[in-house]
Amino acid sequence: MPPTELYNEGWLLRLVLDWFDRNRDLSHELSFLAGARWYSEALLPSRFLPQRRGDDRAESFTHADGVVGHFSISPGERGEASLLPEARQFVVTEAKLGSSLSARTKNAPEFDQAARNVACMAHMLDIARVDVAAVERLGFYVIAPEHQINAGMFGNLVTKESISQKVAARVAQYGGQWDKWVTASFIPLLQRIDLSLLSWESILALLPHDEEAAGIREFYSLCQQFNPGGVERAV
Repeated sequence: MPPTELYNEGWLLRLVLDWFDRNRDLSHELSFLAGARWYSEALLPSRFLPQRRGDDRAESFTHADGVVGHFSISPGERGEASLLPEARQFVVTEAKLGSSLSARTKNAPEFDQAARNVACMAHMLDIARVDVAAVERLGFYVIAPEHQINAGMFGNLVTKESISQKVAARVAQYGGQWDKWVTASFIPLLQRIDLSLLSWESILALLPHDEEAAGIREFYSLCQQFNPGGVERAV
């Protein structure tokens, strides 16, 4: 296996989420509530899936690097996530090393990855008929190297103002079809969700000074060595 296929942000995130899963007494954005689980590369259904063959406004499912909370995964190889009706935690993470968030989808030039993930979260809450006010932990976090965050690589994409504007523009493509969804599902989520850029360094600093944590830190160093950069493409 080539080093870039092993030492990458996906495997690093799996190691981190697995550690938090087994150490639930820590207070952190990635901490697990009782009964919560995690899953990597889950498919999040979109409000804007194709409505007909050749739908030139549509998009596909969103691949989430990591999901933490109360949800199920459909059988088979697709990995489609569905919230449980009693969900009390719903956190989506995007892991980065050398690249920023993707800036667009094929049929929506300004619908960036942050806005797309949060819109999918609102859609999933709507599908499961989960009252957003009853969910204790709602979050969308981008995890990236500290120096890239400090350099402004992600701009203002992970902010409520940016996400609100991008989703509003996306909904406008449908001529009012999803206006009620915005009012009933998206806005309530946006009002409560926690949005943040988290550095790998800050997360790894919380881990104890033991052999396992040392191994995860060493893995991060190798990830940086073999994945120095990259460019995200539209999906």
